[in-house]
Amino acid sequence: MGPAVTESQDAISKARVRRAAARAVRYATVSLRPLPDFVILGTQRGGTTSLYRWLASHPNVAPASEKEVHYFDVQYHRGERWYRTHFPTRSPGQITGESTPYLLFHPLAPQRVARDLPDTTKFVVLLRDPTQRAISQYWHVRRQGDREPESLERAMELEPQRLATETDQFVRGEPSPEYLLHSYMARGEYAPQLHRWFDAVGRERILVLESERLFADPAASQEVLDWLGLPPHTRRYPVTNGAPRLEEASAELADRLDAHFAPHNEELFALLGRKLWSGVDGIASPGATPAR
Repeated sequence: MGPAVTESQDAISKARVRRAAARAVRYATVSLRPLPDFVILGTQRGGTTSLYRWLASHPNVAPASEKEVHYFDVQYHRGERWYRTHFPTRSPGQITGESTPYLLFHPLAPQRVARDLPDTTKFVVLLRDPTQRAISQYWHVRRQGDREPESLERAMELEPQRLATETDQFVRGEPSPEYLLHSYMARGEYAPQLHRWFDAVGRERILVLESERLFADPAASQEVLDWLGLPPHTRRYPVTNGAPRLEEASAELADRLDAHFAPHNEELFALLGRKLWSGVDGIASPGATPAR
């Protein structure tokens, strides 16, 4: 065994020791660690990463140890103490929060959150034009290796068949790789997802924003700060955080997706009392939306 290999193994061992020590400290101080003041619920590929990073850079925000804790969806069995270890100890004048975009879509997350989080916790939902969101999710999965071997058009065609194989376990809240990875269109059917959250925690605790507007209109990012009771941020909201696509969707596929989502969008607009993705008054059109 050469010196380079030995040094590498030694570095790995030391890193493991540091992580174990950090976990021990977090558990020892768990009673001093608050539950989140805010949670960004989703949607995936709707700008949650940009929003969370921007909020985390605010001087009055102490971020979680990682952006996506995934407690209320896939890690719920670990218990509240585990969840609390992800948040900093309370400091005067600061709030803390996390962002797990699978929560909006997960069937059991709303009731778990309503049961476990204080009634002072606030929630943010970003909704992106569902056609562009679905296409963006496809390319996101494609970049993860062999998790999506199909073409864009074929993946959309296969979605109902793929999801049907795991619908029962998804409804029970059990891990579902198909719903996690291949729910391209299902995640864009927003109204039922919001209904679950409104019923569970109350719509007055949820700020719903159009993803396109958040990146195009400075007033939208200020709205988030006002919602969370934060003073103005010294940093401007990021203009873009795009992700590459190997090719654009055909006009025919985009039209089919638009047609699929049309009735779902009308249901959403009726629920919210306003239309989204209008592309007017200086707001970016759906195709200009950043992809994360």
